[in-house]
Amino acid sequence: MNRIDAAFARQRAAGRTVLIPYVTAGDPSLAATAGIVDALVDGGADVIELGVPFSDPMADGPVVQRASERALAQGVGLANVLEFVAAFRRRNAVTPIVLMGYANPIEAMGVDAFVGRARDAGVDGIIVVDYPPEEAHEFAALLRARDLAPIFLIAPTTPIARIERIAALAAGFVYYVSLKGVTGAGHLDAGEVSRKLDDIRRHIALPVGVGFGIRDAQSARAIAAHADAVVIGSRIIQEIEQGAPADAARRAGAFLAGIRSALDAREEAVSA
Repeated sequence: MNRIDAAFARQRAAGRTVLIPYVTAGDPSLAATAGIVDALVDGGADVIELGVPFSDPMADGPVVQRASERALAQGVGLANVLEFVAAFRRRNAVTPIVLMGYANPIEAMGVDAFVGRARDAGVDGIIVVDYPPEEAHEFAALLRARDLAPIFLIAPTTPIARIERIAALAAGFVYYVSLKGVTGAGHLDAGEVSRKLDDIRRHIALPVGVGFGIRDAQSARAIAAHADAVVIGSRIIQEIEQGAPADAARRAGAFLAGIRSALDAREEAVSA
């Protein structure tokens, strides 16, 4: 069983929402990212979403863009990220790692080479923002053949026909982008998210994670009432960048631990 499937099954059995923090590999440095990821696991992360630095993102807001710029300034690229994951696997064999990035670095490495190296490193799932489902059949098949989950984004504007295509390709979970815009933007409407998740679940049996715009315990709890997983990125990166790099892991881990506690308190209240 893929580690992503195991994480969702484990939390579902416990009546808990899966918590997925996002960080950019190499921000503020690869060495610091290692400590940050470990602190996030200790703080309650069930899955780690690890951003691959890229110079021309289309889904990332200014906070995540700054993180990529800081990583790229140090020369961190896809090969470094895969080496980072391999090192993480040597100390953590359980927590799933999902890479989130763009097509250009993958194409530059070679798709076959990338998929093989990702599998060998211990990656569990891949999000490629600019591989639309209509053109991702071969890529998704390559991932599935190596027990890697192809994970797709679904937006508020995604038509049913595209959701059905995603249902035929995706594994692990699907990622619902709760806002029309980039990461970190806008105001969440939990009622609208709930209605959209109902639509998605009519066509997709996989768990649904929700991200973009979740910034605090209140918004995380509101989304956890409807989603299988809560994804938090920009707010964690703000914790990382608003202080000394040496203290970044502690700040990020403490922030996520607060989110985990809020989710668990909500779930205990629901089950009481």
